[in-house]
Amino acid sequence: MSSRALRRLRGKQRGQEAIDIGGLLADPNEEVADLEEEAQDGVLQPVAKNSRKSSKKNKTQKNVNNIYELICDADNETERCPTDEEAGVRLGEPEDQENKEKSDIGQTEKAPRLVESSIDKVNSGDKTSKRKKKKKKKKATAEDPQQEEGVGDDLDALLETIEKTNGLSHQSGPCGTSDNRPVLYVEHRNLNPETELKRYFGARAVLGDQRARTRQRQFHRSTWMTAPKDTWPRFSRPGISMSLQESREGLQYFTFVHNRDYQQVQFKFLDAVESMDPNNIVALLQLNPYHVDSLLQLSDVCRIQEDQEMARDLVERALYSFECAFHPVFSLTSGTSRLDYLRPENRAFYLALYKHMMFLEKRGCPRTALEYCKLILSLDPENDPLCMLLMVDFLSLRSREYTFLIRLYEEWEGHRNLSQLPNFALSVALSYYHQSLQDELTPEECARLKQKADDLLQDALIMFPGVLMPLLDLCAVQPDSAVSSHSFFGPKSQIWQPPALNELLSLYVGRCHILWKEGRVLLWLEGNVREVLRRVDSKDPLVEDYENKRKIRYQSAPRNIHRHVILSEIKGATAALPLEVTTQPVMGFDPLPPLDSVISYTRPNRSNAGASNESSFSLFFRSLLPNFNLQGGARPNDDQEVARAGRELNQEVNRLMAAMRDMLANIQVLEAPREDEPERDEEEWD
Repeated sequence: MSSRALRRLRGKQRGQEAIDIGGLLADPNEEVADLEEEAQDGVLQPVAKNSRKSSKKNKTQKNVNNIYELICDADNETERCPTDEEAGVRLGEPEDQENKEKSDIGQTEKAPRLVESSIDKVNSGDKTSKRKKKKKKKKATAEDPQQEEGVGDDLDALLETIEKTNGLSHQSGPCGTSDNRPVLYVEHRNLNPETELKRYFGARAVLGDQRARTRQRQFHRSTWMTAPKDTWPRFSRPGISMSLQESREGLQYFTFVHNRDYQQVQFKFLDAVESMDPNNIVALLQLNPYHVDSLLQLSDVCRIQEDQEMARDLVERALYSFECAFHPVFSLTSGTSRLDYLRPENRAFYLALYKHMMFLEKRGCPRTALEYCKLILSLDPENDPLCMLLMVDFLSLRSREYTFLIRLYEEWEGHRNLSQLPNFALSVALSYYHQSLQDELTPEECARLKQKADDLLQDALIMFPGVLMPLLDLCAVQPDSAVSSHSFFGPKSQIWQPPALNELLSLYVGRCHILWKEGRVLLWLEGNVREVLRRVDSKDPLVEDYENKRKIRYQSAPRNIHRHVILSEIKGATAALPLEVTTQPVMGFDPLPPLDSVISYTRPNRSNAGASNESSFSLFFRSLLPNFNLQGGARPNDDQEVARAGRELNQEVNRLMAAMRDMLANIQVLEAPREDEPERDEEEWD
């Protein structure tokens, strides 16, 4: 073998490429040059006229399985002793120069023929091997036709099919099963709404326009929750970072940190909110395009103005700003990362996740919204600051994740008493009912699940009888007279229920009534309502027991439930809020902050501005009440202004009384028409 072939062989080994034997004999002209080079070195053997030797060489080259055998063969050729003919040629070189030239010419003429014959045989061998491979593939597909059917868009099914074709049995270990994962385990691929949209409409419909623009897009940091858009401003760190506070019992506690520049922007944002002018927030975002609170506040303004696309885009930009500030150890999926809601810096992240979840649910991606709901709940499952337990059942039923909802109920019922929440008591029963309708179950299993659903629904109706009539009202169903006139489900059940329970029931009915509009679900509900009435009439002791529990347990709702009701914006639920919540101001960027907040930095005291620098809202109240001050604090000469305001008020009242007397004195009573007067002709005015 020539030195050039050896160099080519070694180069392919370094690049880890597939070695092609035909590639070593690529060009006849190159082979001629190699033969001439070997002839000068004294390595070339005289080419025999018989073609059997060349065919044997080609067969040996074709049947080589180990690439290192070629190197060994080349070494053996260079080290072996020359034959008598070669010795004669070499010895005769100095004596006869003409014989040397003739032999060189003859060898160069025969070399291309040798190369051509070897290439033809290699190509013919490749064709036969390809035919054999095709036959083997046909046999394999005929033996196992189900393997190709399992290959689809699902990655797990694809991996399983590949392992089967390789002869490996797919055995899922204990770590790979979904049952051994935490109940709040979050999958990265489910955080992307495109994954769910591909399942509904196909990848071609979802990514059709994006594939053509992949080469032209700019480089952005890889993120899980949101994908940066080309229309966004250029990202520069706004001044948010995340720090690890402590690690205990396998949990990591993180917090967001604002640097000094971001704190100054935050103070300007609070001034813009107090001005009650959205244009001030827009001006602030032009200078700081990734300020989180400004993005969330302006998103609410756009949503009120029915600009849903812009509102969703602003929330996604806020999430991107947060994700770029994540700590390297912070994990979205493990369920071991915690964020304390008592710190104001962390609350914006909770609110951004919640608003993004609501946009996804309205967009028609309930499975992705459920994943974000699990993420919010995993950040602080003990305190649950946004009370996501009131939302997770609705998203589970919308996305048909019945197994997850039942598992969450069974694992958390012991220490969280989820059955005391009306949404879990009713939704878990509905999950069992939907599971009993699955076709792949046996009749015995379906009957068992159906009986379980009936028992849970009857217990829920006995515990919360005030939910039935509002639910049927929103479902546009006219109840039977035996049900509406009964004292257990009648208006009395709604009047005498505690205010906290009324708030929870109004929230559930306003949000989940759409899940009960299906025809077979209403028939199932009707049958269980009649059974409950039979148990009530028969003096079932469970009815009295649940009534006593209902009077004791639902006296007042915690603050996180009020916060969830405010964020949900369901009219029936917000109307049921207590007065201590509705009378205090509620800010969209921080609704109902905790009473024991952990403040890391405070807003500096500002000097009171004059009346000319105040907003129109403040000036309006000052025109009515001269001692009104929006910023609080004592104004100069307050006593004199109060006295002057009192005198002006008395004068205005006196003027008003005088005007009323004049008006009453000038009133004239019109006499009624007499009955004896003849009726006027209808055509008198024509």
